[in-house]
Amino acid sequence: MKTYTMNNGLTIPALGFGTYLSKDGEEVYNAVRKALAVGYRHIDTAAFYGNEESIGRAIKDSGIAREELYITTKLWNDAHGYEEAKIAFADSLEKLQLDYLDLYLIHWPNPAGIRDRWQKANADAWRAMEELVAEGKIRSIGVSNFMIHHLDELLKTATIVPAVNQIRLAPGVYQDEIVTYCREKKIVIEAWSPLGRGELFTHPTMLALAEKYGKTVAQVALAWSWAQGFLPLPKSVTDSRIVENLDFEDLQLSDKDLVAITAITGVTGAYNPDEVNF
Repeated sequence: MKTYTMNNGLTIPALGFGTYLSKDGEEVYNAVRKALAVGYRHIDTAAFYGNEESIGRAIKDSGIAREELYITTKLWNDAHGYEEAKIAFADSLEKLQLDYLDLYLIHWPNPAGIRDRWQKANADAWRAMEELVAEGKIRSIGVSNFMIHHLDELLKTATIVPAVNQIRLAPGVYQDEIVTYCREKKIVIEAWSPLGRGELFTHPTMLALAEKYGKTVAQVALAWSWAQGFLPLPKSVTDSRIVENLDFEDLQLSDKDLVAITAITGVTGAYNPDEVNF
């Protein structure tokens, strides 16, 4: 598996296994066990997903050495603040049965409940996360769903620049301004929902390219993501698709086809985090 180098000098596997909406219990446990068995080493979860305990059990039962794995989880909206972040982190670490995290993200920039003070809440949470890095409990810290003004505010007080920003990206969903900003800051851009929300699998452009290259629509979408320098986080609980989503590393899309994929319309686009009432 290829890796990306983050702005702190550490590396991160260039493909992750997403677990959003994977049900706690046997569903997510079996999916993660399968993913690890076939070669995934980067597992992405979040406190909000409610499945950290089962993922922790799957990691432990896999028998894979901890240093070979890359585990990410996220701080949810009910824990923005210094003490709150410390407590939430400890809870996630215990559920995952780990001694440290490879990556910890602020999941949402401006929760509805603290929208009048999100700047300070993020700064306080980030300070706690920076201390956890210094203590060796987290190796890298980052954010999710942050737009430019959210990052600008965070950087007014941060001593560590976020290593990662996890945002909505897929063929037909290209957030130019934040992508450019993150590239300038050398922030790795992770793509959640990189396979879209169903529309891509019947989109004529994607179907034609899948036939052209002898690959699936999912594999074409993931190859596009890599070509953009994104880190995609495909998710599935179906064994065959978990395996399929690894088999795209040899796919080199032409420049013309990359442009065509980026220009796709008719898919569910990005949203404004300031208007989402989480």
